[in-house]
Amino acid sequence: SGDGAPVQRAEIASRQHIPESYLDHLLAQLRRDGFVRSVRGPGGGHLLTREPAEMCLLHVIESLEGSVAPVACLEEGGECARAPGECVQCWVWEDIYEETRRRLGDISLADLAERARDQRRGAAANYSI
Repeated sequence: SGDGAPVQRAEIASRQHIPESYLDHLLAQLRRDGFVRSVRGPGGGHLLTREPAEMCLLHVIESLEGSVAPVACLEEGGECARAPGECVQCWVWEDIYEETRRRLGDISLADLAERARDQRRGAAANYSI
């Protein structure tokens, strides 16, 4: 919520336009991986475990989706079906993978929240009847 108060799942689901049942799955995974914690009872909800500026998008995506590798052979433990030196595209995929990881690692949850605030302000400023 930006003020450190727990956010209820219905509010999160509404903001993100996703079903609460799907959100429950995401929150469970994020709890297991230490990104969020849940507070029970009146005024309860979900909180980040660290400051948004300390959490990068790469780690959240990897928690929820797995590897960001564009091809299976670059995933941890993955192997190329071709003989070593036969895959002429390998360097392209490696560059894409490394650049994707670098870029997602450079984006914090605070960056995303700031972008969302800016977009809401822009939408409000452009509203006309």
